[in-house]
Amino acid sequence: MRLFVTGASGYVGSRLVCALLREGHDVVVSSRDVGSLRRFSWYDDVTAIQMDADDPVSTRHALLKSGEIDALYYLVHGIGQSDFDGGDIKAAQNVALAARDADVSRIVYLGGFVPTGDRDDLSPHLRSRADVADALDLPDGPEVVWLRAAVILGAGSTSFEIIRYVADRLAVIPEPSWTDNPMDPISIRDVLHYLTAVADQKIPAGAYDISGPDVGARYHSVLTEYLRAIRQPRIRLPLPYLSTRLTGQVAGRIVPVPTSLTADLVTSLNKPMNASEQSIRDLVPEPDGGLTPMRAAVTAAVRTPAPRPVCDLADVHHLAETDPTWAGGDLMRVRRHVDSVIGSAARRARGMVSLLTG
Repeated sequence: MRLFVTGASGYVGSRLVCALLREGHDVVVSSRDVGSLRRFSWYDDVTAIQMDADDPVSTRHALLKSGEIDALYYLVHGIGQSDFDGGDIKAAQNVALAARDADVSRIVYLGGFVPTGDRDDLSPHLRSRADVADALDLPDGPEVVWLRAAVILGAGSTSFEIIRYVADRLAVIPEPSWTDNPMDPISIRDVLHYLTAVADQKIPAGAYDISGPDVGARYHSVLTEYLRAIRQPRIRLPLPYLSTRLTGQVAGRIVPVPTSLTADLVTSLNKPMNASEQSIRDLVPEPDGGLTPMRAAVTAAVRTPAPRPVCDLADVHHLAETDPTWAGGDLMRVRRHVDSVIGSAARRARGMVSLLTG
């Protein structure tokens, strides 16, 4: 198939492009700055098109220029930016309208679980994820497959990296009562498995919850698995009345992940985030070896070697060269900085030798 990936420079999107190419698909990617995509190892194997999802003219031109598209992956989000929720809805509307005019038959959207109850009671992040799904689903537009997930496990995943840094940097880890809320995590390997599968028109349009095999997991379960993997003692201190908003503000000052992004994500943890249905498992066979247990995903993420090109990762849970510079833990950040300095010095030395020798 010919598949269009928006958000290809992000954590999920960059790995999805690799997965789609391995399946033999023809892949089109978009970015406001096409030149910025050259750093990805898949660049020479895709068609890169300039598109600004915030601009309706740009989106329409990009989709029409792309030729016949079988399905479009919508992985765009502005969380961590001011007024991201309103901007996300407008961007989704722009892309949906452009996809309709370009006769795209299917949009695949990766969003979050939507807890039951009044949508107005949700955090801006969770509410925005649901509103984007509504904006993509035009009455006369492409059919929409909405995959809903909670925490995605893997080195480079923002949620996982926040947990990593909190555990690494705090000898005493506060545990508010909401960390006991149900939460069904999923590994990046399994997210890619489902995303790749649902481009097929044989999978009916609709909303599907996706999750890993762990039953009865809680928010604090990921922390437990991380501490087990790093084998470092920590004191876990119950603080039942600590709100998610305050926790997000404090965590934003502790971890190197952008402060506003951390605060927005942590504020969303006041609701259970467990799968309400599992119909996707009746439609999409499990990957070889079955769905990835939380322990296996966390262990693989912790044991990531030096970052490699994203399509050359020995394990998709490992860190890629193109993942954010703040990802991978403090030791990995130091190693990446040193490698960058040495590499820059080597390039300057080669340039000087070339200049002197002609």
